[in-house]
Amino acid sequence: MNIYLTEMHSIRDALRTMYMSKRTWTPELEDKIRTVVEYCTDRHGRFIKEFNDADPMAAEFDDMMKKLVKFGRKHITMWRFVDLSVVVIGLHRGATDDLDAHAKRMDNRIIRSSTRLASYNTEEMSEWYDGKIIPTDIALQLLSMNLPDEIEHDGKTYVKAENGYILKGLEKNNDVKRGLYMLSLPMNFTFKINVTELAHVYIERGMNDKENGHLAHGNAAPELQIAIERLIDQVHEWYPWITREFLLEVESNNV
Repeated sequence: MNIYLTEMHSIRDALRTMYMSKRTWTPELEDKIRTVVEYCTDRHGRFIKEFNDADPMAAEFDDMMKKLVKFGRKHITMWRFVDLSVVVIGLHRGATDDLDAHAKRMDNRIIRSSTRLASYNTEEMSEWYDGKIIPTDIALQLLSMNLPDEIEHDGKTYVKAENGYILKGLEKNNDVKRGLYMLSLPMNFTFKINVTELAHVYIERGMNDKENGHLAHGNAAPELQIAIERLIDQVHEWYPWITREFLLEVESNNV
């Protein structure tokens, strides 16, 4: 299973929010924010400069980000201006369902590989399940036990398929085939989420392992916990100001 942070946009919009409430925003300040952001980030939105007091624009960006973290803990709309784009490869179906439960927090911006439009085979399973379970079809192969291609039941003929049998004539119907798929099968998907809503997803679906710096509830399938922690590592690498401690303090966590 792999998870990839591909983009983070738009930190410029988030920084601008700090200057609206008290009417301190000006076109000149907007030019300054734009110049600093363009200097300190790449086209994917990633912070690319070293912390360096000798670099005035990097120092300015650092100061702005520290203020955004300070104010954004309570003024959670600020961080809703920053979107993360994420790709996940090979997370098992059960864990994917756990994450999909938060689709509303993603503004329904999640598209998954389909069990209706795509086909899967018995050998496919996510890395977390690999070595932990043996599907019945694989176990029978290991025992050199061959099942018939067709069986009769209640006067009907059923055809061998992945993980079981399907009524003859429906063996190519994906809506029927998906009924035999296991929750261990690997799924691919992409989603977008803003930082404020990420804070909630993190605390609900990340790991609870405080000795190793994992501070969340850990109320999710283990493979999803791993995926979320890997994502938070990448977010912190892209923007060092966004820490696990900060995400815990964002006031949307328990909303």
